[in-house]
Amino acid sequence: MTLELNLSALWPVLAPALAAVLVLVLDVVLPRAHATHLWVAAAGLVGGAVATVPAIGQGRGDSTGAFCLPSGDCLYAVSSLTGGLQLLALASALVVLVLTWSRWRRAARGDRTSAPRVVLVGLFLAATAGVAAVPAARDLGTLLVALELATLPVVGLVALERRAHRHAGAVAGAVALLMTSLVSFALLALGAALWVAATGTALLSPAAAAAAAAVPEQAALLLLAAVFVLAGLGFKLSTVPFHAWTPLTYATAPLPVTTYLAGTSKVAALGGMIVLVQTLAGTSGFALVAVAVLAALTMTLGNAMALRQTDLVHLLAWSAVAQAGWLMLPLASLSSRAVHAAGGYLAVYVVATVLAFVVVTAVAHRPGGGTSLDDHRALARRQPLTAAALGFALLTLAGLPPALIGLVAKVVVLRPVAADGTWWLLVVATLNIALGIAVYVRWLAALIERTAEEQAGAAVVAAAITGSGEPAEQAGSAAYAMPWSHRVLITALAALLLLGSIAPVGIF
Repeated sequence: MTLELNLSALWPVLAPALAAVLVLVLDVVLPRAHATHLWVAAAGLVGGAVATVPAIGQGRGDSTGAFCLPSGDCLYAVSSLTGGLQLLALASALVVLVLTWSRWRRAARGDRTSAPRVVLVGLFLAATAGVAAVPAARDLGTLLVALELATLPVVGLVALERRAHRHAGAVAGAVALLMTSLVSFALLALGAALWVAATGTALLSPAAAAAAAAVPEQAALLLLAAVFVLAGLGFKLSTVPFHAWTPLTYATAPLPVTTYLAGTSKVAALGGMIVLVQTLAGTSGFALVAVAVLAALTMTLGNAMALRQTDLVHLLAWSAVAQAGWLMLPLASLSSRAVHAAGGYLAVYVVATVLAFVVVTAVAHRPGGGTSLDDHRALARRQPLTAAALGFALLTLAGLPPALIGLVAKVVVLRPVAADGTWWLLVVATLNIALGIAVYVRWLAALIERTAEEQAGAAVVAAAITGSGEPAEQAGSAAYAMPWSHRVLITALAALLLLGSIAPVGIF
């Protein structure tokens, strides 16, 4: 058997993977290089992002394959949607790299407060290569390997939090992620075995699935295979009931790693889900009903739990669960429009969520800062531009004007469901829109919350302590300079959301 290679299609995956190898080589050749590893990582991510442009420029329905068999089937294929997902993964990973740049730059051998820089960067790049590979996988072997490559290095990044006051919690979060990942892989492996038994091939081919569905005995195996694979992918996307790891791991991991889990890793999860749903086109509708039920349960539980949270990392963790339901919602109605709607919604969700995490990280790094809701009270007075950017991200997630991009995203994912006449799912989604608004408006209110009496009292206390009429909170704010990296990221991400709200139609 011969394979037709097409390396040009593989560069979005090869670039971060080769950067990881180069980082390991440089650590041997130049062991005392300080920022070299980080610059190599940045070059790998940028190179991979640039390599997605040809795929994105393809017409809808066209694809470029790699590792193609003589039969014409390819083990790896990129369409315009696949290229968009890869670009989203690489760009969000670059944001995380900038967010953690200063800390990883200080990491070195012998530093007991941090793992060696080469280990952190190597794991980070390996996970990103896996994320970029998942949406392009067209056979079970590639899909399983890519999913695990996207997951296991992140377990290491979570566990390598060595600061004494967070180390025990980080290990617990990493163990929760690892154990759930192993169970997920077991489900995926069982589903893969059933798939091969039903179709006679490891290829994720719609034709093979349709042929198996036409035979009653094989259709039963195909149905079980779809259920097990869907359950395994549900872990990656944090869907109910495979979500238990999410609040614990998000809260105990370093904030940049949590940002990676909330943003970049979700590309792999939804990419795998899209591959499965596209493959099952024309077979039994049971799998799509299962997607609809999971979507409804996931968004409802996520919003209900998010309403109870006072710690913002926990709130964003449950928000990620709720948003996973919205990501799955259009996939309950299989069509080209539904698949692209899910991809567009993912892009909006990732940008808004990463922006929220960047602001949470910036506030947490202030002297005396933290991640509770109280730490964000009156943020609009202390840092009005930062609060405005955060507010726009929260309005996007809630789907409220003036963040039109969030509103359009929700309308677009509801359209395929409405077209199919799945009214019960529309009712559940509408109720969850109201719940989601309550979740994010509560946070928005905290940004500007402060009574006139409290403000006058703070001014009096500040005048007594500092000898001026300026409130103490504002004086402290003036003494604190936000790192340039946080400022750049907040500005760039907020600008993306703003531009998307000016011309939201171009996103979908």
